[in-house]
Amino acid sequence: MSYSEELKKIRKKCFLSQEAFGREIGVSFSSINRWEGGKSKPNMNAMKKLKDFCDVHDIDFTALEEQWNNWGKDN
Repeated sequence: MSYSEELKKIRKKCFLSQEAFGREIGVSFSSINRWEGGKSKPNMNAMKKLKDFCDVHDIDFTALEEQWNNWGKDN
């Protein structure tokens, strides 16, 4: 599964729209949209916020972190 698919899976697991998910982690809707579209990836600060979100909601962060680390290596 790609990074963007992992991120979308986490968002949908909590039944959040892209806009609501962005508010939860403190980024804009357009950032979430670009990340889920595979056009960009979060910076380290945003990844920390995503990890915190996953920890609070008891969601496994491992796959997302792995895909983030490997993003762009096969392009």
